[in-house]
Amino acid sequence: MGKKVESVERPVAALPKVVAAPVEERMELGRSQRSAAPRSAHAEWKPPADRDMLALLQASNVGRVEGLVPIRHSRMQVSAFTFYRGAPAVMAYDLAHTPNSGIYVQLCGDCHISNFGMFASPERELVFDLNDFDETLPGPFEWDVKRAAASIVVAARNAGIGKKDAELALKTALRVYRERMHVFARLSYLDTWYDRVESDVFLQMAKKKHRKQAAEGLARVQQKDRMAAFSKLTEDVDGTPRIIHNPPLIYRLDHKEAQIGEAVIELFTAYGESLEDSRRRLFSRYRFVDLAHKVVGVGSVGTRCFISLWLGIDHGDPLFLQVKQANPSLLEPYLGSSEYAHPGKRVITGQRLMQATNDIFLGHGQIGANSYFVRQLYDMKGSANLETIPAAYLARYAGLCGAVLARAHARTGDPAQIAGYLGNTDSFDCALIEFAFAYARQNEEDWKEFKRAIQDGRLQAAPEYS
Repeated sequence: MGKKVESVERPVAALPKVVAAPVEERMELGRSQRSAAPRSAHAEWKPPADRDMLALLQASNVGRVEGLVPIRHSRMQVSAFTFYRGAPAVMAYDLAHTPNSGIYVQLCGDCHISNFGMFASPERELVFDLNDFDETLPGPFEWDVKRAAASIVVAARNAGIGKKDAELALKTALRVYRERMHVFARLSYLDTWYDRVESDVFLQMAKKKHRKQAAEGLARVQQKDRMAAFSKLTEDVDGTPRIIHNPPLIYRLDHKEAQIGEAVIELFTAYGESLEDSRRRLFSRYRFVDLAHKVVGVGSVGTRCFISLWLGIDHGDPLFLQVKQANPSLLEPYLGSSEYAHPGKRVITGQRLMQATNDIFLGHGQIGANSYFVRQLYDMKGSANLETIPAAYLARYAGLCGAVLARAHARTGDPAQIAGYLGNTDSFDCALIEFAFAYARQNEEDWKEFKRAIQDGRLQAAPEYS
């Protein structure tokens, strides 16, 4: 079982080197791990005796902007699925009390199916991949798989999909993950690194009668670019574009926050140094124009986040960069400290390791004691609507997520060891199915307790979002 590390001096969580041995020998190393953590043991879920879900959530609020925490709570109480998305700290604690395969990869750290989506590659092609790395850290591969598996069940229930169809989606995701891992075990490291999923897979997933609708959806994602952001988020003020003040989700810095604004602008000097030389030169051609706070996501609400507007040649050449606070990973109390002292560097390094292709402006910087990472705000980003997703599409979508996760883990760990541990049968899949349904029930109970805590005043929620 994984155990929480209580001491201040934690070991460093780092990726082990892949053993230089033939594939079969490495697969046997993976099979040997079953003696310490049998595949069937992953079916187990029993909450630890000292588990305090609300205390774990409140601890995850420490360091957030106090006035935004009620908005976070309001978003989390909407459904069991939004609660799940906002409570990775709870599941990190729970996973630390489950069997550990000992086979490490770079973990996403918050691997639920809403954290997969489309975005533009530097070649301006739409790709499908993981897209959230705030909690990334090396750890046992099954931690990501378990969080993703449980999220499929939670999302299916939220969309009104029955148990049979939810189980089919779950089986599909786990089977595809296992099968793809066996493929990656025998691919060259370079072929694994170059592997990626492009947007046309969504057209292939859609039935013929839905192909036109799917193509129109992809077209809308492609239109969601920096020019769309410029049109949506700015207004003309005396001939100069300014970010629209739209509190409490977007609000411009007033004179009282002048020092914060100056600090964020100063951060971009260090940020530029974190970029590769050619991209730093590209960034240097843009001039800073404006800055605002922006509330993002569900679990991220309350962390300091800014959006900045830059202009190149003229108003037809805007660039939006998001500056987001990076804290130590929620996994660190259980897996050890990151090898990177700068949490922003931890995030972008994990992203570069796991994603098939990255934002060219991905970088990091510092404001006082707070670390940040920087990325483009709009870059053809899009995701599936899991609120209304049909059962048949959920199964195909879950399978695609399984394939992408297998590729991400194969890039950063030893796919042969994982494949050896998983085997060719569905033993691991069956265990994870049992775990996923049990944990979905736990999440439902936690969500109800969370709402009771809001109702009786133990937690505060913003009324306008309740």
